[in-house]
Amino acid sequence: MSIGQLYKHRSLGLSDDEAIRMYTIMSLTAKYDERGLMLQRAGKVPFHISGMGQYAGQVGMAFAMQPQKDYFLPYYRDFAFVLSIGMTVKDLMLSLFCKAEDVSSGGRQMPGHFGDKKNNVVTGSSPVTTQVPHAVGIALAAKMKKQDFVTFVSFGEGSSNQGDFHEGCNFAGVHKLPVIFVCENNQYAISVPLHKQVSGKIADRAIGYGFPGVQVDGSDALEMYRVMKEARERAIRGEGPTLIEMVSYRLMPHSTSDDDMLYRTKEEVEQNRQKDGIVKFKEYLMECGLWSEEQDRELQDRQKQEINDATKYADLAPYPKPEDTLLHVYAEGDGV
Repeated sequence: MSIGQLYKHRSLGLSDDEAIRMYTIMSLTAKYDERGLMLQRAGKVPFHISGMGQYAGQVGMAFAMQPQKDYFLPYYRDFAFVLSIGMTVKDLMLSLFCKAEDVSSGGRQMPGHFGDKKNNVVTGSSPVTTQVPHAVGIALAAKMKKQDFVTFVSFGEGSSNQGDFHEGCNFAGVHKLPVIFVCENNQYAISVPLHKQVSGKIADRAIGYGFPGVQVDGSDALEMYRVMKEARERAIRGEGPTLIEMVSYRLMPHSTSDDDMLYRTKEEVEQNRQKDGIVKFKEYLMECGLWSEEQDRELQDRQKQEINDATKYADLAPYPKPEDTLLHVYAEGDGV
């Protein structure tokens, strides 16, 4: 590895502390994900959806954004992304347990349907890709009001076949809006493999809408950061949107309701597990002399305790009141 490759984070404008924080968030997210699966299998929570295999890329792109300034419309596997921009493990656990304190929905939505006003995370919905036109609309508001924030929206490769995606891209391209589209291509739209749903590169679809499309290795956090940073700078300069295809692999079943061995093999999954970006980034930090196995053991212990504390807190927190079911659904008060 050359000196330039060895300290790539510095050449990209990231400090050593920021690079270490990127790794700690990847590690923490993986622990949350593992605990979520365990809780669902134990009957403690009703549902869990995993993003394992996608966390390195998510952290990379999150660090290129401006928290509490930019607006974020993440999709349901973006746990590492939302933890990077200000949400907490406690927030995620409260959602997993469907508790009243859940910042996303007050315990009324499935996990991964993020919403957090203080961190500019716009509420998501279950129908896939519906967040794309919303993101474009927010970007239009930024341009009309001459405000220098950027909108981020992510979705899976299956979503890139939906009309919402194409309509959003077309509108954003015509009006040169400050929005970044990120397709997290994890190779499977539930049980349908990529080759049965997409012909060619998803990134190339941007050409038809008049803006750049870039395909990136999603296991390379620093390359994801570089491409995302450039996309944000383009948007701020008024040059319009960018489509980024983050190529990754979903290591876990689609959700806890899915048996992925019906459509792929254990050998395929294990082969891709060896390419996980979290392991690669840890090795990179160690090669840079910024990390050690002793530091890693200490981190794992601290994060295990953090997960335990968040789990206990969410488990004991109160459920929503039955009468709160209609809150924020119908208008209240004396108004017409």
